[in-house]
Amino acid sequence: MPNEAKAGTRGAPLHVHVKTSPDSEAVFRITPELFEQAMARHPALADRVSVSFNAGLEGFADAMVDADVLVTWDMPRKGVAGYAPRLKWIHVIGAGIEHLQPLDWLPSGVALINNKGVHAPKAGEYGLMALLMLNSAMPQLITQQRAHRYREIFTGTLTGKTLLIVGLGEMGSAVARAARLHGLEIQAIRRGGEESPLADAVHRPDALDTLLPQADFLLLTTPLTEETRGLIDRRRLALLKPSAGLINMSRAGVVDYAALADALTSGQLAGALLDVFDPEPLPADSPLWDVPNLIMTPHVSSDDLDAYIPRTLDLLFENLRHHFAGEPLKNSVRPELGY
Repeated sequence: MPNEAKAGTRGAPLHVHVKTSPDSEAVFRITPELFEQAMARHPALADRVSVSFNAGLEGFADAMVDADVLVTWDMPRKGVAGYAPRLKWIHVIGAGIEHLQPLDWLPSGVALINNKGVHAPKAGEYGLMALLMLNSAMPQLITQQRAHRYREIFTGTLTGKTLLIVGLGEMGSAVARAARLHGLEIQAIRRGGEESPLADAVHRPDALDTLLPQADFLLLTTPLTEETRGLIDRRRLALLKPSAGLINMSRAGVVDYAALADALTSGQLAGALLDVFDPEPLPADSPLWDVPNLIMTPHVSSDDLDAYIPRTLDLLFENLRHHFAGEPLKNSVRPELGY
């Protein structure tokens, strides 16, 4: 079960500290102006919340002495209970928390919150774009363009084809919602196998090998955990149809990229779109740059330039409201699962 946030006094004001990174992209940067705008969207909390900011580690420990809530991407993990004695929860401004693993540093009674759901609208659009590009043979056509080769590749529509989604969380569900509008059959894998109205069928992970040969498109939106690391390996890539396409919006560690490169080069797999890499940025000498029938995007699939931080702050304020009402916090990470 997730750590429950320290109860403290539910009606007492809370101090939120925002730790930013000096070199972070604008899409991920929480500014005083954006926080003030969020406060205006949630006026009932205006007198119950105070906020402070710092960039990097300078002054961080001093700021955390009276902080009840920390909003950050990363942080010093050693001695958290000592430098932040009032801390009730940490809001990580990303969906994945593998950079904070293992979570043995997390003090008892301090909840870890992730940004699950903030990515969904943009992820749905990107996933649909990726499906349309794979279905229209865009990876192959772009490879031909680079080779100055003009050869027609005719394709059909998405209707009636099968999309297999591994990880039917917020991002996977957003893509499923868009895909259903284009007549795709949707098979999905969830850790618990819970049904969803967005999928024709939902399966547990042990059904993966049976489902892969049926898929026209394989979409990966699962968290990176010890269970999913290396999930799509050379053997499982070989189970896909030669006409199939793969989309990875999850983490690079879920797929064996060397095996994927071989499959794309040999024609064992028709095409792929990758949005995640390890390391990032992808080094200039990585062999992936020259793999045929592959389109790469630099981890931009689900981060909305206009709305990412406003949605993040709305989630923060929703949890502040839950706290004052004595209700469970949304998006509490379960340390034993890693997400």
